[in-house]
Amino acid sequence: MDNIAIELRGIDKSFGPVHANKNINLKVRKGTIHGIIGENGAGKSTLMSILYGFYQADSGEIIVDGQPVSIRDPNAAISAGIGMVHQHFMLVENFTVLENVMLGAEDSQILNKGIAKARQELKRLEKEYALEVNPDALIEELPVGLQQRVEILKALYRKADILILDEPTGVLTPAEADHLFRILEQLKAQGKTIILITHKLREIMAITDEVSVMRRGEMVATRTTGETSVEELAELMVGRRVLLRVQKGEGTPGDVKLSVQGLTVKDSRGVTMVDDVSFDVRAGEIVGIAGVAGNGQSELLEAIAGIRKATSGTVLLNGESVDVTGHRDPAALRARGLAHVPEDRHHVGLVLKFEESENAILGYHNDPRYLNGVFLDIDAIRKDAEEKIAKYDIRPPNARLKTANFSGGNQQKIVLAREMERGPDVLIIGQPTRGVDVGAIEFIHKRIIEMRDQGKAVLLVSVELDEIRALSDRILVMFAGRVVGERSPDATEGELGLLMAGVEGRKEAAE
Repeated sequence: MDNIAIELRGIDKSFGPVHANKNINLKVRKGTIHGIIGENGAGKSTLMSILYGFYQADSGEIIVDGQPVSIRDPNAAISAGIGMVHQHFMLVENFTVLENVMLGAEDSQILNKGIAKARQELKRLEKEYALEVNPDALIEELPVGLQQRVEILKALYRKADILILDEPTGVLTPAEADHLFRILEQLKAQGKTIILITHKLREIMAITDEVSVMRRGEMVATRTTGETSVEELAELMVGRRVLLRVQKGEGTPGDVKLSVQGLTVKDSRGVTMVDDVSFDVRAGEIVGIAGVAGNGQSELLEAIAGIRKATSGTVLLNGESVDVTGHRDPAALRARGLAHVPEDRHHVGLVLKFEESENAILGYHNDPRYLNGVFLDIDAIRKDAEEKIAKYDIRPPNARLKTANFSGGNQQKIVLAREMERGPDVLIIGQPTRGVDVGAIEFIHKRIIEMRDQGKAVLLVSVELDEIRALSDRILVMFAGRVVGERSPDATEGELGLLMAGVEGRKEAAE
């Protein structure tokens, strides 16, 4: 037992009829990176929330460094040496890095002395763990990769020896994820114990020492990472063999359904984010847009969807003009056959306080099928939601449940079901599988291919290069707001990577 940092014994937790954790037993060795994987809704985050004191187990025991502990709240977890980096960062955006690190851990009645002490300790931690970040920078001005460093620094500042990271790469670019892994290796080398919750099996194989698999609330297996495989872990997660590669035939492109010409978009600061972009998307094809996050992809989709005003350019939907530089009307675009799955499901795609059935009709609530005279037909809305829940395997299958209580992957399925089931002529999708497990990824990819094969035009944006290559019939690469090249899905990762970095794009422009 001397080398066990954390042991969970018989952890059980229910939320009403939902049995989230069923008699969970787990041991995590000191100085290791231990992965916990499972489908969305498998109970991973619930289990870690119990360990961090957000929830209380109905029964069971937590052992830290060989001693039973009662973790009634996050303060008790911190006192036990446990820190947590959440999937959605718990930072005050208009505070500085230093202020966020200190928040809740001020240890001096004389504030200036407290600040000086905190600054000195923060500098030491940054140097020791290669977590450099400007302590006086405002959080809202930092990219997400640096914001995540601040979350890690917060935990280390509170003397955490055990770090829980919940889906840490869900908001990171591939380069930022690689840097995070180097940081985790450094933390492990310094004797820290890390529990990594993720759905990305390649990350598990690359970074962990051991991995435990959860399925439908139960702990079904623990493996030494070097003695297992992606295929075995996927099967353990889902309970069946999973297709890890997208299977699709040749596309048969038809007429142009979406035409974008000379589109330019500026942000609120007047900075050009989309710079004279032109392309077409035809019926029966998937056009993928690759690029490092922040190179104009988000603004491009928002302008096409009528959410963001363009500075100049034209967009044609089914051959008819869309007013992208004047009055914006997303509802009118939906009526004309355009569906949009936004990148940010929490702030744009869903109202988290609404029930699942209410989110299932957002934007389409004036459809006659949902109305009884001038009033909403609640029975019809719930019946429609239940059909979508069954078809898209949304868990738990409860149309009355608040959407905030679904896992991220199931929230994504709610948005996809709402938009795909309308049978749009043009479907634009941002980050379709962000925060989604391997079983749901397989399902979502199949549905996207089905949409293409039904003659729909699909415009896909993803920071996952493997996803872009697997799904797309043509790939456009964006860098600094411009389309810098077009490639086939057979293009190598290295070739696309050079375009994403702007290297090959400059050469092609010069030629």
